[in-house]
Amino acid sequence: MELTRTATVLAAALGGSGVLHLVRPSTYEWLVPPELDAARAWVYASGVAEIVTAGLMAVPATRRAGGWAAAALLVAFVPAHLHTFRVVPRRALPMTVAAVRLPLQVPLVRIALRVARGR
Repeated sequence: MELTRTATVLAAALGGSGVLHLVRPSTYEWLVPPELDAARAWVYASGVAEIVTAGLMAVPATRRAGGWAAAALLVAFVPAHLHTFRVVPRRALPMTVAAVRLPLQVPLVRIALRVARGR
């Protein structure tokens, strides 16, 4: 199975995001709900998970598993997206970014599921 454009884009997005999690963890720490504790550990773990998932999607033999992993990761990130509504300043731009970011997960999960199903 050749690397489809959707799989390439999703793998690049997840891989890039994963690298940023590891290089600049403070950028993401505020997104970790305080109920989870140890924000830096969660940021590092999610960064590694994103990089591994991107790698799975880049290899034809593991692409479908990578698609399933990507769908699971994107769903697992929903609590962080919801948490942003608790912590972003109550101003138009930050609230708009938070509001747009959450529904963006739906098409991303759909893309991941397409990859998982080999389409």
